[in-house]
Amino acid sequence: MSIIQLKAEAIGFKASSRFLSVLLLVAAAVVPASATAQDTEEPSAITACLTAFGDHPFGSNPSYRTLPVKVKVFGIGKDTVDDMVTDSPELVYVRTGVNVAGGSVIHLNNPNGWYCMRSSVNVMGGMTISLACDAKFTMLGGGATVMGSSDVGNTGTTVMGGTTIKRNCG
Repeated sequence: MSIIQLKAEAIGFKASSRFLSVLLLVAAAVVPASATAQDTEEPSAITACLTAFGDHPFGSNPSYRTLPVKVKVFGIGKDTVDDMVTDSPELVYVRTGVNVAGGSVIHLNNPNGWYCMRSSVNVMGGMTISLACDAKFTMLGGGATVMGSSDVGNTGTTVMGGTTIKRNCG
């Protein structure tokens, strides 16, 4: 029995070896592809972010901060937390979130944050995007949802899972 299978059983995920192997193959294919594509497309993604926001305070060539998102597999790994708070609007590019067979939360806590996320990838799990009450948020790109749900439309890949957005207003 592999270490991954032992960890899966330790958290109560019982599955056949064949199903677990397929799930791991999907995860392995998704994670490297997402990271490579983002590294080369980030400048054009910022332009798409500004277009998606419509009226924004940043001009045509803004400075921005990139927030890497942690990858979680079988619920193992840390949630992503952005606790930086600014006095003025800040553009933050959030890298693609990847979650396989577990739950993941991305905490975007800057009330002056204008957060833009390329997409999310969920395989048999749920991702929650937790936003400061006054923060702005948009998610780019196309996607597909198979046996799942999403609050943000088809802007990522979801297989048997879901993506939700939660505002923290008090």
